[in-house]
Amino acid sequence: MQHFALIGVAGYVAPRHLRAIKDTGNRLIAAMDPTDSVGVLDAYFPEAAFFVEFERFDRHLEKFRQNGQALHYVSICSPNYLHDAHIRFGLRQGADVICEKPLVLNPWNAEALQRNEQETGRRVYTILQLRLHPVILALKKQVETQIVAKKHDIDLTYITSRGAWYFASWKGEMSKSGGIATNIGVHFFDMLIWIFGPVQKSEVHLHSHDRAAGYLELERARVRWFLSIDEKTLPEAIQEKGARTYRSISIDGQELEFSEGFTDLHTESYREILAGRGFGLVDAAPSIALVHDIREAEVLGLSGEYHPLAALPQAKHPFK
Repeated sequence: MQHFALIGVAGYVAPRHLRAIKDTGNRLIAAMDPTDSVGVLDAYFPEAAFFVEFERFDRHLEKFRQNGQALHYVSICSPNYLHDAHIRFGLRQGADVICEKPLVLNPWNAEALQRNEQETGRRVYTILQLRLHPVILALKKQVETQIVAKKHDIDLTYITSRGAWYFASWKGEMSKSGGIATNIGVHFFDMLIWIFGPVQKSEVHLHSHDRAAGYLELERARVRWFLSIDEKTLPEAIQEKGARTYRSISIDGQELEFSEGFTDLHTESYREILAGRGFGLVDAAPSIALVHDIREAEVLGLSGEYHPLAALPQAKHPFK
């Protein structure tokens, strides 16, 4: 049984990490979050110590180690802009670290963490769960075994509806979340680069508070992409069903169906990490560099190879 600590236990994604720790037969000894709405712990680790102050959390882990017990992993579900600081904290605890995506916001943050890994002898892992999805694995194998390399034409559409609360939270602040392309798109960009090769060209046609769109040329693919948190951008058929999320990848005109199979991917990610096969800093680096470049890029407007949904009317920011 491995001992875990978790930072950001009141967060949206934390229950997936709690379940992964439990389902892999391990123990959460302590959790920390400045928000005390953490009743979710009762469903997984009611005996875990909980702190709203980082200093007391730190002291608890120090006492745990002084009593001769090992802290094996620190899991991080805190806001994106705090990831690199919390990763360094975990490494200084003598633990390996499992951090929710995006691992960090900027390429230089990842480079600094590589030096921290070398200094501490510990590892940093991230959650890139799409790499474990059976449909995505099959696609990667198909592309790799093609006798004649070709450039595929891809449309990526990901819409995950969020309410007005989103813009009042840290997620609505570019400096804290990295914006739409980073916050909800980084794992899709990672998946595309992983399968179709490195980025050769990137254009941004739209980048606002609730959506982003652009064009990527990869070694083996041309990609038009659209990301949104506005429910009004959902296809009509999806809206009629009352659904609030839509994932679509069209490859050479053929729809890749992968809407199912997401339930246990965090647990599978933990199993891979515990077995020594997790994804680390080097794996995450290309997508981190891409979303940083998207964030800093000039917005070109509706020109060139833009995604059709980029032309949809846009709602105003609810608080501006």
